[in-house]
Amino acid sequence: MAEREYLISLWIRVWHWINAILILVLTVTGISLHFADPNLPLVEFALSVRLHNIAGVTLIFAYLFFVIANIVSGNWWQFVPKPPGIMQRAMAQGRWYVIGIFKGEPHPHTPSKTTHFNTLQSLTYWSVMYLVMPVVIVTGLIYLYPEFAPDQLFGYDGLLPVALLHYLSAAVILLFMLSHIYLGTTGKTVGSMFKMMITGWHEH
Repeated sequence: MAEREYLISLWIRVWHWINAILILVLTVTGISLHFADPNLPLVEFALSVRLHNIAGVTLIFAYLFFVIANIVSGNWWQFVPKPPGIMQRAMAQGRWYVIGIFKGEPHPHTPSKTTHFNTLQSLTYWSVMYLVMPVVIVTGLIYLYPEFAPDQLFGYDGLLPVALLHYLSAAVILLFMLSHIYLGTTGKTVGSMFKMMITGWHEH
């Protein structure tokens, strides 16, 4: 019987799946809005606007909950790469993802209660959640309330740089989500890490 350890708290799992659904809705409706074609709509334009706005505002509350809950629970420490040897561990992890996994080599990191994430995960998750996500939220709010946008920014209409920044940061979130899904298949079995995000139990 596989050795199991309870690692993921209920609040994290609930937030994780709500966040995933919101990002999926925002991605589909965002693509519909960005590449709007009345002859071939992914989602009808007016409906896309409503869903995008609702999901965006909900994402703000979900993000605030995430930040506060991380502080209160102490879970924020999971997002900080632990010294010493951060660069060496990151390189070893990167090599495993690119080469080692296909050669059947053992995973260089074993999740535990004190260190859920490997070094690359910590660096990536911290960057996405505390750098990229706030940019998506702030630029999205300016889009929702354009009266707060500057008239001119860098010599352009004030909303143009905001739109570009929103689009680029959202693209980073989308790439992260796709890689996140792929890396979720690299556990003990293809589905074990997805199962962990439902039950909270990690199978070693």
